[in-house]
Amino acid sequence: MSVLDSFIAGLPKAELHVHHVGSASPRIVAELAARHPDSPVPTDPEALADFFTFRDFAHFIEVYLSVVDLIRDAEDVRLLTYEVARDMARQNIRYAELTVTPFSSTKRGIPDAAFVEAIEDARKAAESELGVTLRWCFDIPGEAGLEAAEETTRIACDLKPEGLVSFGLGGPEIGVPRPQFKPYFDRAIAAGLRSVPHAGETTGPQTIWDALTHLRAERIGHGTSATQDPKLLAHLAEHRIPLEVCPTSNLATRAVTDLERHPIKEMVAAGVLVTINSDDPPMFGTDLNTEYAVAARLLELDAHGVAALARNAVEASFMDAAGKAALTAEIDAYTAAWRG
Repeated sequence: MSVLDSFIAGLPKAELHVHHVGSASPRIVAELAARHPDSPVPTDPEALADFFTFRDFAHFIEVYLSVVDLIRDAEDVRLLTYEVARDMARQNIRYAELTVTPFSSTKRGIPDAAFVEAIEDARKAAESELGVTLRWCFDIPGEAGLEAAEETTRIACDLKPEGLVSFGLGGPEIGVPRPQFKPYFDRAIAAGLRSVPHAGETTGPQTIWDALTHLRAERIGHGTSATQDPKLLAHLAEHRIPLEVCPTSNLATRAVTDLERHPIKEMVAAGVLVTINSDDPPMFGTDLNTEYAVAARLLELDAHGVAALARNAVEASFMDAAGKAALTAEIDAYTAAWRG
């Protein structure tokens, strides 16, 4: 482990773009697959590495949904959620906004109230036992259409769990235009939730404009194509609209063809508030520490530069002012004490 890797490993961090099911470790995925033998997902953790090798974004979605199908009852939900927090604690992640897709579970027969109770129970246990604060982003799986949008909005607005802070839109972008989801985002925003849709991951900058204009996005998930439009970059920088950047994910899904050509350098050069995230870490063979190391290499950062990225995530988060101040102070104290 390099000196900078050691700094990253101990650095207190926040993560803003990480998916609930997509964070299932090979051990947990294999355990769930063994419980549900009708699934095509391998039960051998080593075989999962081959299973999680994606040909393209469409194949990633196919594999992702096969893992979603392993979450079949409330105990599966609770187990997964707590174990994700355990993996976060090992990386010194203090706070995470976990993207949760209730529709994927409720359509498989898990009652909405039981689903919410399971994640909330895991959230409270994670905070008291692991020191990890979890908050939820309930997202619409775009490929499932307006039925999913209606169900996700209903659960978010009617059940609104204590940990819920934001409302998102995930899944494939091609063939899933953002404007059709405006009424659902309007309802969620009226209920006090923040808007954080994915946009511009596998499509052009117009998708990001649509997310800003129609969905009133306060942060953009991925935003990889933003650098294709200088006016968009200037808008994001001027209005301090953060991008949730996930470098290894973008390579794994072929959103970028070469990590060395990832647009993160252009984003930072334009003054955009960039945060570093892992997206679906075990599926992509990564974790948040690794993503910070990748970003440090691409941006040629030292420890102080890496700490600045960590502060970006705190600034871009939906923590309250006291929470932001406390985590920022912890990052600053750790960095000041570093003797690498």
